[in-house]
Amino acid sequence: MLGYANYAFVKETTLSTGNGSQPRSFAIDDFNHDGHNDIAVANSRANNVGIFLGYGNYSFAHQVTYATGTNPQSIAIGDFNNDTNLDMVVANTNDSSISILLGYGNGSFENQLIYPTGFNSQPYSVAVADFNNDTKLDIIFANHGSNNVAVLMGYGDGMFASAKFFSIGYGTLPFSVVVSDLNNDRKLDFITANEGTDNLKVFLRTC
Repeated sequence: MLGYANYAFVKETTLSTGNGSQPRSFAIDDFNHDGHNDIAVANSRANNVGIFLGYGNYSFAHQVTYATGTNPQSIAIGDFNNDTNLDMVVANTNDSSISILLGYGNGSFENQLIYPTGFNSQPYSVAVADFNNDTKLDIIFANHGSNNVAVLMGYGDGMFASAKFFSIGYGTLPFSVVVSDLNNDRKLDFITANEGTDNLKVFLRTC
């Protein structure tokens, strides 16, 4: 639906992600440097991400898909190799991995690079931020199955260090993670939403 200033909307536009694809999450950004927003969607049953390139008039090209791990649940966008082109990271729940797809800058992407997230860790949520202020993007993800959050520190070339794990607590089942500076100390903190213990947990960075 296209919105107007008086809160009215025109008729919606439907974008098909494929029969039985079961899209779970999406992100919006400009993947081909044309000044128009595009859409990346995680299709959980199809085991892929779909890209809809925008024309700038709230219409989109047909979906182009790229393989991920099994049951992709969450997607985040960032430039992981400092080439000014946007890349993607996807959390794959069923095979306990994340997929990194580097962008070419024309709306297309390389084949996935797969990073395991730990045995039966079942990551559900992923986010991107620069945690150590080195101007290189890092990745954080919430492992629902192993009750922890993990951070992959980025090297700035599309590759990442081994994961560092932070326990959320037994039985918490963290479902999502969000990054922000919560105490205005210019250090990024994170919050998890925990399905198993009916709470949020706030983690402040101390160094």
